[in-house]
Parts: sequence; C-alpha cells; structure tokens
Amino acid sequence: MKKILFAIAAVVVVVTAAVVGSSFYLLSYALTPDPNRHDMDSAYAQLFCDYPDMRQWTDSMRSGGLLRDTFVVMPTGERHHALYARADGAHGRTAVIVHGYKDCAVKFLYLGRMYQHDLGWNILMPDLHAHGLSDGDAIQMGWLDRLDVIRWTEVAEELFRDSVCKTQMVVHGVSMGAATTMCVAGEELPPYISRFVEDCGYTSVADEFTVQLKEQFGLTAFPIIPVAGMLCKMKYGWSFGEASPLHQVARCRRPMLFIHGDADKFVPTWMLKPLYTAKPGYKEVMITRGTGHARSFHDSPEDYQDKVGAFLKR
Repeated sequence: MKKILFAIAAVVVVVTAAVVGSSFYLLSYALTPDPNRHDMDSAYAQLFCDYPDMRQWTDSMRSGGLLRDTFVVMPTGERHHALYARADGAHGRTAVIVHGYKDCAVKFLYLGRMYQHDLGWNILMPDLHAHGLSDGDAIQMGWLDRLDVIRWTEVAEELFRDSVCKTQMVVHGVSMGAATTMCVAGEELPPYISRFVEDCGYTSVADEFTVQLKEQFGLTAFPIIPVAGMLCKMKYGWSFGEASPLHQVARCRRPMLFIHGDADKFVPTWMLKPLYTAKPGYKEVMITRGTGHARSFHDSPEDYQDKVGAFLKR
C-alpha cells in the first residue's frame, strides 16, 4: 500500500512540475519582448518590404520634419514613445493607431498614411509597453495597454486641439492593437473619443493562447492556461481571465467597425462573431475574402480605406 501511495505521489509531483514548467514556458514564450525591438532601421525596412509604395511618403514626411517623435512618462514611471503627424485641414480630427504583437508604430505607418494623407486626419501612433522605443519588460497583450492608450489619447487631444472645432478621435488597432482598442472601448472615456476600428482582434487572451497552444505545440488549454494565468497575475499583475476584449466590447456604447479576414488562422475568424454580437449600439463589419491575419489592408487597400472613410463620416 505504501508503495502504491508513493507511486501516486511521485506521479502527482511529476505532473505538477510538468504543468508548472509548461506554464512558465508559455509566459516566457508569449510575453518576452522582441530582442530587436529598438532597431528602427529594420522596422522601416520591413515596412518598405511589405508596402514598397510607402517609401516616398515616409521619406518626404521624415525629411520635412512632419513625422515626429514624442515621449511621455506613464503613471508607472516608464517612458513611452509615439510617432505623430498633423494633417492640413484636420480641424481636430485625430486617429490614434495601435500596432500589433511584437511590432511597433513604424511598421503600421501604412495606416498612418491612409489617415493623414488620404483621409485628412492627424495621427498619433504609440509604441505599446515593451515594444519599439517604449520601456517595459513584458508584453501585456492589450490589457494593461488600454490604460497607456487612454493616456495617449489625452496627449493627442492636447497636441491637436483646435481652437474652433471640437476634437473628434478614433482609436484604430490591428491584431493585439485591436484587442487593446476593444479594451479601451469598455472604459469610461472622454467624449472626444467618438469611435473605434478593430481589425482582427481576439476575444480574450485565454482564447488566443488556447489557439496557439494547439496550433504550435499540439497541447490542450487545461491545465496550462489556468496555471499560466495565475502565474501571470503573480508576476505581472494581470490574469488571462480579466484580459477579455469580449467583456470590454460589451460595455462599449460608441460606434465600432469590425474588420477580419475570412482566412485568418492566427486569430481565427470565428472570434469575430462573438465580438460583433456582444457589441451594443451602432456597429459595422467588413470581412475581406481570402485574407489571412492582419492583411486586410494589404490585400484590399481601396476597399479598406473606403470602408473606414465612410464609417468615420457617419
């Protein structure tokens, strides 16, 4: 009997160690920043590789001093970075554009050009915590980032305030930036934040990590996701359970445009339906055909711009 109990105890210890070890690995794998995140030359090179026609506008904006850097100190004491640019005739209309996972503002300047050059809106594009030139030691998957983006909307309002026209602001995010945008949308916000665009955001951190566990490692969510969520709470102050764009979007009363590619496997397209259903009030949707993750603008730039432009006018 003692031998049986000892064997059972040994198995429990081994399984527990394996689960805890796997959970720690998940946290490290998912939340460790890109070691090359400060390399802006590489970021511009990637932008021009994906969007060759971006070079002329970008070079013109940079050489003319129109695309500028700004830094702010967050309440946490961390120093965060953003790019910004004014648009002639914007009259207070401003887009805060939020990049995706392990990316930076530079790589999303294609959206900056769309807003600033084509739609005539001022732009502010932050580097999220632990991305680009912003401080931080761990990726926050959009949850605590919502507080930083709200601070950036305040900065944008101060930068672009118009003496005649009221500020009108849209928050537009892609992938993890879209999750951040939806998390922002569920908070109490100033009236000048008038609408949101979320492009291929996930329902929750737990759901997204569950998808990636299965796709990349062939593992099931239980018990790794719950344990990793508890470890995340202990180490970083937030849990997978609370990091839910789905819960946040259900609290949003301002207009939102949902965009997703129907061939998205990284943030599966099925996540769009519960998000769209949960959103009360005015909402629109755009599904791009044959498009993978975060490629809707790349694959259908004219349709994308037309849809966003029309949504902003409503």
